[in-house]
Amino acid sequence: MAMTFDVEVSREFEAPIERVWAAWTTPADLRGWWGPEGFTCPRAEADIRVGGAIIVTMRAPAEWGGADYHNRWDITDLEAPTTLRYIMRFCDEDGTPITPAEAGVPTATTEDGRHEVTLTDLGDGRTRLDMVEHGYLTAEARDMSRMGLEQCLDKMQRLVASQP
Repeated sequence: MAMTFDVEVSREFEAPIERVWAAWTTPADLRGWWGPEGFTCPRAEADIRVGGAIIVTMRAPAEWGGADYHNRWDITDLEAPTTLRYIMRFCDEDGTPITPAEAGVPTATTEDGRHEVTLTDLGDGRTRLDMVEHGYLTAEARDMSRMGLEQCLDKMQRLVASQP
């Protein structure tokens, strides 16, 4: 079996656990934070149940070509408001899975990355998020994903702070 690399991040939010859960599971909220700085999310759909899927579109800024990248998060496990596990795949605009190469992203990105989001109520209206993205094929792909994820979470922090 080939060696793979995981992204692990933790972040504390000055928001109740239900608010952070809503940021992960509500289309309007997803559009507010999905994508690194400079990217937008013009589309988000959410069927929040085991067997359901979240579909998001990330649009690159014009200076980077303005391309749309579609992701499908197939939900494998959830326990609201603490646990969300899903398989992240690139997809076409109709939600049909495609390979990373077909999506125009580096081939060191896995086709079916397992993702785990765990939220912990810290009390006093604060929440800790722990997230693991499994299966990057190179350290470079892992590091690029971590950088993008950290920027997404920066946007999420601003969103939940501005819209309690």
